[in-house]
Amino acid sequence: MVSELKALFEYYQKEKGIDRSKMVEALQSALLAASKKSIGPARELRIEIDPDKGTIKAFAKLLVSETVENPFEQLAVKHARKLKPDAQPGDEVDVEVTPKDFGRIAAQTAKQTWMQRLREAEKANLYEEFKDRTGDVVSGTIRRFDKSDVIVDLGKFEGVMTGRERVPTEDYTVGDRMRFYVKAVEKSTSRGPEIILSRSHPNFVRRLFEFEVSEISDRTVEIVSIAREAGYRTKVAVFSADEKVDPVGACVGLRGARVKNIVRELNNEKVDIIHFNKDVAEFTKEALKPIKILSISVDEANKRVHLTVSEEELSKAIGRKGQNARLTSRLIGYDLVIEKDEHAKKVFEGHMGGAAHQLVEALGITAGEAVKLTSGGVSEISVLDDMGVDDVAEILEGDAERAQYILEKYAAWKSPASVA
Repeated sequence: MVSELKALFEYYQKEKGIDRSKMVEALQSALLAASKKSIGPARELRIEIDPDKGTIKAFAKLLVSETVENPFEQLAVKHARKLKPDAQPGDEVDVEVTPKDFGRIAAQTAKQTWMQRLREAEKANLYEEFKDRTGDVVSGTIRRFDKSDVIVDLGKFEGVMTGRERVPTEDYTVGDRMRFYVKAVEKSTSRGPEIILSRSHPNFVRRLFEFEVSEISDRTVEIVSIAREAGYRTKVAVFSADEKVDPVGACVGLRGARVKNIVRELNNEKVDIIHFNKDVAEFTKEALKPIKILSISVDEANKRVHLTVSEEELSKAIGRKGQNARLTSRLIGYDLVIEKDEHAKKVFEGHMGGAAHQLVEALGITAGEAVKLTSGGVSEISVLDDMGVDDVAEILEGDAERAQYILEKYAAWKSPASVA
């Protein structure tokens, strides 16, 4: 038992970095609770441990008494004077009450409690070591799952990646080695100090760029803002005060090597690198390229940007489920209002209305037929030169007879003299 205790003290001090005095304190507390079973409710029971020798002794502070009514609290005068020759009734005497098998029984009983206290001491060490590492990127191996949380082995310590810090498009398997962003080191949680890891945080992308792009790490190029929807798309705005440096080119790298490494780490998440511009309107245009913006206005008071695009470009500007618009809004720091260009639509409708009127006047057809023809691509009457009966019939929902009539009327309208 003595050699086993000495070995445990040495192991936890060298391998786990736990102070020996803390181990003694933890073991004393654990054995004190355990000793009440083997010794009984002795008065002012205490445990003394010599970590160097590996010895354990139990002592009780008993009252010297003429008559012993409670052996757990009192000691007869004649027995007391063997320990303290001048002992008198009412004095307190330290009496060793260590049972013969106390080392074995008490250590077994206390082991679980001791290990728990040691784990708590390890967690306290964890906080001290990691408290200044918030914002770092660390490598770790996925060890196990706790409901939606992923427990990651960081070597000496464990970290936890909660459900909200996971990337929805990523699959995690025990044994996978990955890189993680240290989002926070929390001292007080229900499970003690914890290292909170993330792969979805926007700053994870920022740190990856710092590792890959030397111009960012030496601050020649600056990441001004990042907008991210983890697993799907990230927009990164970059700027350089050095006119000779192309910030976007520096981030992309030769043949895209730098950004490819980042995309690979992000499991093929799309990454857009954008030139930052202090002019909000120009910055917005850069962020939405290659979409062509027809008009744009900036409401500085309400931090809002209004812009119009063609009907064909509207869905691209908004993006799937509004993703492109959301990311752009976060990137520029303004609310984004995207509308289709109604002026162009009105001009087009006016033009088509004129074409329909011309068809009615020239061919003697109904207004409904004229609208069908213009909607089907006959933007002006001369388009009929390149159309056959089948083409016109298709626009008129298969009415070949009426299509033949229209083309004959058109031929007559074009060459009235020859027809006459």
